[in-house]
Amino acid sequence: MSQYVTFTLADALYGVDVMRVQEVLRVRARTRVPLAPPDVAGLVNLRGQVVLTIDLRTRLGLAPLVDDEPTMVVVQVAGEAVSLLVDAVGDVVEVGPDTYEPPPPTLAPHLRVVIRGTHKLEHRLLLVLDVDAAVAPHPAGPALTPTLEPR
Repeated sequence: MSQYVTFTLADALYGVDVMRVQEVLRVRARTRVPLAPPDVAGLVNLRGQVVLTIDLRTRLGLAPLVDDEPTMVVVQVAGEAVSLLVDAVGDVVEVGPDTYEPPPPTLAPHLRVVIRGTHKLEHRLLLVLDVDAAVAPHPAGPALTPTLEPR
């Protein structure tokens, strides 16, 4: 059995291995980093520790969150804390291998890089996020996809 901390981004349900999650917090004041890619939302002071904050919506090429304040999911990546901005945090779910499937071939290529697979829950799909891939810098650019801004 696997346990995932769930969160939503643009009405899709994502999960991160519960062992990778350090804590969940309300959004905190961030310090912008000059010349940082747009998906780097800034740095936060987390009890004296400076933590990089990644805007997952921007990183995944989704439209910005409007009228709501995101939530911070602090995860461990290579022994360092990294904060992910998500729309809302859900529950911890426990799933077995019988509900798992690899990412569907119809999933956009830029998402296949960060989605390890899916679990079929009772009423929806859980997209399992590869945290390491989601926070890794990408040589092709700051976001996993081209920007959604009109050209």
